[in-house]
Amino acid sequence: MVDVVDKATRSRMMSGIRAQNTKPELKVRKILHAAGFRYRLHVRTLPGSPDLVLPRHKAVVFVHGCFWHRHRGCRFAYMPKSNKAFWKKKFDANVSRDRRSGVELRKLGWRVLTVWECRANQKGLNRTIRSLSQGAC
Repeated sequence: MVDVVDKATRSRMMSGIRAQNTKPELKVRKILHAAGFRYRLHVRTLPGSPDLVLPRHKAVVFVHGCFWHRHRGCRFAYMPKSNKAFWKKKFDANVSRDRRSGVELRKLGWRVLTVWECRANQKGLNRTIRSLSQGAC
């Protein structure tokens, strides 16, 4: 299938997709801060560069986009219709890297919580985030 926009427009559109400070991430940060948690952002010295690191609780939080990180069963984790081989390889690499980062962090003694983009606005998120201080993640 042919793209509906030209190559320059597609490139501009794709360059606008941010990896940090996304709306779901800002929402999670706001909830954490309101709950009294203090954190560091995007710590590159830890495997996977977690979005939020709570050193006091020895916990990390990843805020994943459903499309890019393949949230199972989510309507946002669809497969693009064109260039399927490229996208499959890309998505498989993302999922593999996420899994590897989680394993490495757990081996280092960190608790890992993943918040999905589609769930960042749900009421249950407050409860999940508060579980960080209780060691439940």
